[in-house]
Amino acid sequence: MMNQFNSRGALWLNTLAPNATLMPGLCPSVQVADGELNGESVRFIAVVPDAANHYPRAVHGEVGLLEGWTLAKVVNETLDADADRAVKRPIVAVIDVPSQAYGRREEAFGIHQALAGAAGAYAKARLAGHPVIGLIVGKAMSGAFLAHGYQANRLIAFNDNGVLVHAMGKESAARITLRTVDALEKLAAAIPPMAYDISNYATLGLLSALLDISDPDAPTAGDLAQVIDSLNAAIRDARQDPSLKSRLGADNRRSSALVRERMRASW
Repeated sequence: MMNQFNSRGALWLNTLAPNATLMPGLCPSVQVADGELNGESVRFIAVVPDAANHYPRAVHGEVGLLEGWTLAKVVNETLDADADRAVKRPIVAVIDVPSQAYGRREEAFGIHQALAGAAGAYAKARLAGHPVIGLIVGKAMSGAFLAHGYQANRLIAFNDNGVLVHAMGKESAARITLRTVDALEKLAAAIPPMAYDISNYATLGLLSALLDISDPDAPTAGDLAQVIDSLNAAIRDARQDPSLKSRLGADNRRSSALVRERMRASW
């Protein structure tokens, strides 16, 4: 089966909420669907490509001005709608974002504020008691990931070559470090934080689950069941412990944990 959608984000949004009507009135590059997991309502949010995007730098699924402000709007509206509910709805960020949108207009019109608005909204939702889960199905790059998903209580990723996490693309990282791409890849093999593949990212302790999916572009019923089980487990875990301290449990985060411990002792 071929992926009939224009991105993994769109595919998995539809797979997880197949009978939901997309929320109207949003920019086409942000899709929101209210589905159900384990008998409760869940809001799924994805950023997807839009060939007719008003901003050419954001046509391939990048997170730009429209996307940042729309994410902030949707998440803040979720907060407002659940303000009086004792049990807050889970929010699942379906993540397949190649980059933030780089352009002169984006810089002039304040992309930093748009992306900060999105990140801030997700953080507010997490602190207000909404279990926020990031499901990384494709790329999670640069400021796009910071704006859409990184503020989650728990992060889940597919163990797949198409899943990449990093602060910047390889070509950009090579330029800024004055290396070739080949040299950068060799260095990344020895330094996990510089690597792009999800297996190295997992060693940093930032994932609550790494899932082996048979084909992320054509998921089977078994794949879907595995993802749903993992999402339900992450939601339960986030409600029991909404903090982010689980991100410091890996061996490659020992120094970070030690710094925090010493700072707490000093203060």
